Amino acid sequence: MPGALLSTQSLYIGMEVLIAVASVIGNVMVVWAVKINKSLRDTTFCFIVSLALADIAVGALVIPLAITISIGLQTHFYSCLLVACTVLVLTQSSILALLAIAIDRYLRVKIPTRYKRVVTPRRAGLAVVICWTVAFIVGLTPMLGWNNLRRLQQNGSISSDLIITCQFENVISMDYMVYFNFFGWVLPPLVLMLVIYAEIFYMIHKQLNNKKLTSSHTDPNKYYDKELNLAKSLALVLFLFAISWLPLHIINCITLFCPECEKPIVLLYIAILLTHGNSAVNPIVYAFRIKKFRTAFRKIWQQYFCCKDTPALEIQPSDRKEMPNPEPKQQAAPPQPPQKESLKSDPPPEQQPEQQPEERTETQQQPKEHPPSLEQHTV
Repeated sequence: MPGALLSTQSLYIGMEVLIAVASVIGNVMVVWAVKINKSLRDTTFCFIVSLALADIAVGALVIPLAITISIGLQTHFYSCLLVACTVLVLTQSSILALLAIAIDRYLRVKIPTRYKRVVTPRRAGLAVVICWTVAFIVGLTPMLGWNNLRRLQQNGSISSDLIITCQFENVISMDYMVYFNFFGWVLPPLVLMLVIYAEIFYMIHKQLNNKKLTSSHTDPNKYYDKELNLAKSLALVLFLFAISWLPLHIINCITLFCPECEKPIVLLYIAILLTHGNSAVNPIVYAFRIKKFRTAFRKIWQQYFCCKDTPALEIQPSDRKEMPNPEPKQQAAPPQPPQKESLKSDPPPEQQPEQQPEERTETQQQPKEHPPSLEQHTV
């Protein structure tokens, strides 16, 4: 048994190292892509950068600490508790970033013509700050007293100097993990995001199937096609997050409601690897599902890793514009052609004689306005 357990632990540590490297490299490229590609500097991608920063912290900070915990290092109680709370903070920030992305997508589809006025970069930045603030409050709550210190002292399983074997279940209360964290701050946001994306897909399909849009109104169709593709990609990110984190929370529920139930260590390792592996999956989804990220990743690889000169990334005009409002276009459609012709006929000198008939018509209309003055002369 000890040999099998040691080999399982060695395999777990090796997998954790691979996930950490992939998570850091992939999410650094996500932030890099947003930096070099101006068409990615959008409010939605602002939340994606926030999610990428949390995933970078998972790879660079949480996974090394998780490996330390798996070894069974002897540490001070509050040092081990701070390590566990760091994992909770980053997890909660990822959940809130996904919720902010879902709300942003909903507003873009629900109010496309007023989206830029409602969702400004300043408000998006404020939303990111609020997400991280709430994540710190929720994740650091065990540091304020909701932990297992009193229970360990009552059982006599901790010394007076508070040195313990650092394991997650030794310091974090399962009451906090299940009732407060899972039922309060993980499950409700996931259910809300599921409802939001269902509503987004319903509204987009409703607009695309709307037969009132004629062939002259192709811009709304292009807009909703683009929104549908991006919504599918972000919904896939949400789905992967859910299936990565739910197994570990289910194990926590089993630990709380069935303390005598045996939990295989292999099953626990797999659940932990799923949670950490989710941080490395998102850049892969962006690369395969979002064209602008794929283009930016290719440019980064060719220019900075292969040392090849690549042209600058161009901003696609259709990506920077919001959906035009078809109603004003219908009202303004008849007078637009003469306006465009008049504007085009003004600058070239060859077409200036065409303006003379207009001046003649004005001069012909002027005598009709002057009869009163002629009568005055006759008087």
